[in-house]
Amino acid sequence: MIEASDRVTAVRVWFRLVRLETRMRVAVSESLRKIGLSVPQCDVLTTLTEKEGVSQQDLAKRLYVTKGNISGLVDRLALAGLVERRSIVGDKRQHAIFLTDTGRAAAEAAIDVQHAFIARTLGQLPEEKLAAFEALLIATRDLLRASE
Repeated sequence: MIEASDRVTAVRVWFRLVRLETRMRVAVSESLRKIGLSVPQCDVLTTLTEKEGVSQQDLAKRLYVTKGNISGLVDRLALAGLVERRSIVGDKRQHAIFLTDTGRAAAEAAIDVQHAFIARTLGQLPEEKLAAFEALLIATRDLLRASE
């Protein structure tokens, strides 16, 4: 059983983590906005740099969003000329999503924004603290997975 003092510490750490994630997301969002992208648009574009030709359904799974959310997002990205839908052979109901040249350039710019942010923040931590932080994140992730 968790002792009361440990519980208080866990709650304090939880709130710090949540606030930190929010601050990081806001900072990255502001930087992405300067290059004309939102965080969700960046997520789609950078995910497609890892693997193109995926269906909207697969893209939604990879990004942990609903098919409805991804559909609207892909619609807007296609209208902006950043992605294109191509028919999947043998399945007229689904389309594969690909980056356009403009979309690839936008994704690369977004990756540069993220790398610059990382260099200004986590990149300033000594290697041993970064390794310890990563170990804590992995341990926390594993606890979450075990509780699901």
